Amino acid sequence: MPLSVLPGRLRPAPAARGLPDEGGPAGSRAKRPRLHVLDGMRLMAALAVMSFHFIGKPVGYDDTWRETPAQALPTLHRMALYGWTGVELFFLISGFVICMSCWGKRSQDFFVSRVVRLYPAYWISVLLTSAVVLTFRYDFSTVKDITPRTVIVNLTMLQTPVGAPLVDPSYWTLWTELVFYVVFGAVMAGGPTYRRVVAFCGGWTFAAAIAPSVNLPLLTTLTLPDYAPFFTAGITMYLMYRFGPNLLLWGMLGLSWMIALWRLEGTVQMYQMYLPAHSISWSVAATLVTLCFLLVLAAALGLLNRIRWRRLTVAGALTYPLYLLHQEIGTTGIHLLRRWLAPLPTLVVVVVGLLLLAWLVHRLVERPLSGAMKKRLDLAFATLSTADAQAGTQAGVRASTQTGVQAGAQSGVQAGAQSGAQAGAERASAAASPEQAEGGLR
Repeated sequence: MPLSVLPGRLRPAPAARGLPDEGGPAGSRAKRPRLHVLDGMRLMAALAVMSFHFIGKPVGYDDTWRETPAQALPTLHRMALYGWTGVELFFLISGFVICMSCWGKRSQDFFVSRVVRLYPAYWISVLLTSAVVLTFRYDFSTVKDITPRTVIVNLTMLQTPVGAPLVDPSYWTLWTELVFYVVFGAVMAGGPTYRRVVAFCGGWTFAAAIAPSVNLPLLTTLTLPDYAPFFTAGITMYLMYRFGPNLLLWGMLGLSWMIALWRLEGTVQMYQMYLPAHSISWSVAATLVTLCFLLVLAAALGLLNRIRWRRLTVAGALTYPLYLLHQEIGTTGIHLLRRWLAPLPTLVVVVVGLLLLAWLVHRLVERPLSGAMKKRLDLAFATLSTADAQAGTQAGVRASTQTGVQAGAQSGVQAGAQSGAQAGAERASAAASPEQAEGGLR
């Protein structure tokens, strides 16, 4: 259903004021313009996570900086303590964007779009990270875990479920994203509709809420109790963006926000272990997470429509490779450069260098390889569809032939039965004819 975009405001068009499911297939609505502000939010989230990894975590980083981050960059260190909340912003945006990317598409199109988006940059990042770690062999890196077996299994992006070490610790979020893609894609295999997406959010929220208490590991794995509220909130905000807000969607969003804040306590405790010298406040973390909700909500409601800087599209394109490359390569760079540079110039050189490396990966690897993979995967699915059509045609011919044979046999049996009955009647008539003739003459 179309939406009318007014300056600074998003409003459902008249055709969308009935049930959002009414009026045809999910993809019957005109394509919405790109939300450039989401690209900017992606980069902001990546930089927040990077700041936490570089200068927010004091454990072990005294060797990285050749002094503690609190000593090297005290002001930035205090600001970066909560940079890990950028992950929560990533998950909110992911729920919004994944729902948008699969709307009106076949399940195979959704699969292809995710594969070509995720793997090309990831493959080169795994190889580059492994090469840097093994070359410089910085002790604080993952050098002790990197073997040929580790690198090979990391290329699948399934290292977490098979129990293999991560080439880069930041890759833990990829498994969380992958589970969301699989669950959402499976439920939406028949094509997303407003009703079906709302049902998914409700069902997944309930399953994620009860998962920790029912002691079923598979349910916990598939429902992501700590992060499901962020994905469902992102999906809900996309429904607001597409169809306009209503009481049901506001209720769903509020429920996701409240559960997210409750689950946040466990995340705060986990990061407290990394920051023993600091007191990580749930209140501060909850405020930042709420701000993340409000930022994505503002974009969904059209309040940020005036932000249309095309440079933000480039920023969004750099975010994924930047996230994949930053931690191990960045900490190794900091460790090496601190021999000659002061802390702040070291940080600036490393961040700029990583942005440049991310741009090179995007331009020279991700874009060309994604395009080539998409063509070949589309061809593979076209071949699969052709094979299915041929199999269906052959099955139809066999069924038609079998039906014809059965009909012919049945017709022959019926004709034979009728002929036999007629012959029997004639013989009976011949046997009775002398008496009948005589009586008739009389």
